Amino acid sequence: MKPVFEEAEFYLKTNAERLSPAEKEPHYALRFLVLSVICAAVFLASFLLGRYSVDPASLLRILCDQVTSFFGGLFRQDWSLTQTWSNQEETVILQIRLPRIAAAALVGAALSTAGAAYQGMFRNPMVSPDILGASSGAGFGAAMGILMYFGYFGISVCAFAFGLGAVLLAYLISKVSRLNTTLSMVLAGIMVSSLFSSCTSFVKLIADTEEVLPAITYWLMGSLASIKPRDVWFLLIPVLAGLIPLLLLRWKINILTVSEEEAASLGINTGRLRLVVIFCATLMTAGSVAVSGMIGWVGLVIPHFCRMIFGYDYKRLIPASAVFGAAFLMVVDNIARNVATSEIPLGILTSFIGAPVFVYLILTGGTNRGR
Repeated sequence: MKPVFEEAEFYLKTNAERLSPAEKEPHYALRFLVLSVICAAVFLASFLLGRYSVDPASLLRILCDQVTSFFGGLFRQDWSLTQTWSNQEETVILQIRLPRIAAAALVGAALSTAGAAYQGMFRNPMVSPDILGASSGAGFGAAMGILMYFGYFGISVCAFAFGLGAVLLAYLISKVSRLNTTLSMVLAGIMVSSLFSSCTSFVKLIADTEEVLPAITYWLMGSLASIKPRDVWFLLIPVLAGLIPLLLLRWKINILTVSEEEAASLGINTGRLRLVVIFCATLMTAGSVAVSGMIGWVGLVIPHFCRMIFGYDYKRLIPASAVFGAAFLMVVDNIARNVATSEIPLGILTSFIGAPVFVYLILTGGTNRGR
């Protein structure tokens, strides 16, 4: 008897009606390489954008110096480069722009990957990372943190805890429901999202209108303006804890798109797999919202773009969504901090970009082309 992995591979290859013609085309490795190069180019170009100009040569030397110093420290060698850049350039690059750019890449990758995973699990392309209430719960937690005059890090921790709690509540409700598992999760998520949104509205109602209310309102719009290096480390833990398992299990997410009977015939425990996907996607979503605030559309639109380029196989779709999402949010953040004299909240920009694009996908058939 073939191993389960080989059976699943065989099933996915032979079940041709579920795959678009684009998935039968070669050169996916080349497409992913091009996407990765674009993401790397956006990452480097982001350092050069801002009100304080940075010389490209100095940028490369500073980044190379950090890399060589790190590896030199591992081998107890001094591999530092001779400093030819100013201290101001080093401060701007390493202390101001690097944390923000890294956070934008991590948040974009987390939200888009979580969206793709949820869409596969619920078999619905209209699903977004906040389907189970993670964003609403995190929003309420942040509002409570601001109301209690916590610092930025305390607000992030509070938002993260409530984001996880909201999804846990939705999951427990779905477990005791007599409805279909998928339907009960969606309905529970809608209920929990509505509950925490109402709680957030109540906090805004009783908040001080001079200082607290504007801070809550701005936070809910989404921004990376207050990112510090420790916030990046705080974000890195839940993102990697969620992203790595999804990358390792991405071929199994294909199984969730078929019926329960077909999945059972392949020896897949769909209940356990759903729980893992929910946990990983929730970790990434709650961590992202806790640091950046409410940023919509990334987890909904980016997976659709990736399907148009890489097809419907989640073995390709999950890593492609991570790289595409990272590049997308870095571009949006560059626009947010450079296009106007005052910074534009990310949630506003992603809505301006995401809504028209999504309408275009609906009108043209989007990811259904060629199916």
